[in-house]
Amino acid sequence: MFTMQKEFNLAIVGLGGMGNWHRELIETIDGLTVCGSYDIKEERQQFARDHGITPYDSLDALLADPDVDIVLCSTPNDVHKEITIRALRAGKHVVCEKPVAMSSQEHLEMMKAAEETGKVFVVHQNRRWDEDYLTVKKIYEEHLLGDVFKIESRVHGSRGIPGDWRQEKEHGGGMVLDWGVHILDQALQMIPEKVQRVYASFTNVTNEICEDGFTVELTFESGLVYITEVGTSNFINLPRWYMLGQNGTAVVKDWDLSGEIVRVTDWSKNDAVPIRTAAGLTKTMAPRTEDTIRTEPLPVVHSDIRDFYRNVMDTINGTAQIIVKNEEVNRNMRLMEAIFRSAETHQSVSFE
Repeated sequence: MFTMQKEFNLAIVGLGGMGNWHRELIETIDGLTVCGSYDIKEERQQFARDHGITPYDSLDALLADPDVDIVLCSTPNDVHKEITIRALRAGKHVVCEKPVAMSSQEHLEMMKAAEETGKVFVVHQNRRWDEDYLTVKKIYEEHLLGDVFKIESRVHGSRGIPGDWRQEKEHGGGMVLDWGVHILDQALQMIPEKVQRVYASFTNVTNEICEDGFTVELTFESGLVYITEVGTSNFINLPRWYMLGQNGTAVVKDWDLSGEIVRVTDWSKNDAVPIRTAAGLTKTMAPRTEDTIRTEPLPVVHSDIRDFYRNVMDTINGTAQIIVKNEEVNRNMRLMEAIFRSAETHQSVSFE
């Protein structure tokens, strides 16, 4: 249970869509207040004024304010490193949006600055709190399907790559860094094994500079195959999650947690009633009879994303350990670098 020991002031650098999402969330968290913001765009500075937030005239002014305890870096990816290191050296704790940097090496430099200054530096891997992910993770961890041999995790849209900095390579654009950073982190958090092999392919349907979609196959040391896919030209979506185990299958169809588990109840009744297709019969692909399977609802896990900031405050207070560890984030960054190597060479690459 969260016990408030100190109230904290947080200043936002980059009050765009995600920065404003943080502002709205923080308004609901006891002990944490948005005390100001800075953005290079005047319309965002005015937005701050309109919402009762004092905009700083510069990043230097924000960092020089002794009342600022925590700096949220919510800017395009290519300036995360500079802002984070400057904030740490100014004596501020830092929450940085994902992806944390342009490379795993840049992230190591940020980690070093945090270690030297003794300040908390954490990456906002917010989709560890997604309820669809937590539900599938529960199914896997509780062995509800028996030994799991394949997991498919997909995010599909039909609007193409966003038309802002996300389509510009120099700013860290592309779907691997945008959405891959989330669903790959979920994979590494769910499966407590080393990744032996990575194979990736990209799509460039709406953008030739950055990948607007990807498919990645991860093979873990147990042999489990984990497929992650992001598409932005999908007008019919495949399920968000599809998990295969020796004794059953689970599906989560969409963000609304619609789906089900189907499990075998009687392996001894294995005779199939053949089905007739246009060109012949098949027993192999005939559906199971209802007396040999059971359909169950998903064991939905609920969460509260505000626990991210509560954990940050508890960690600063010295009463908790940070949940999103930088070592985990760096491993995810290195995995994404392996994915780029695989896509460029059209070959499987080793990772760990």
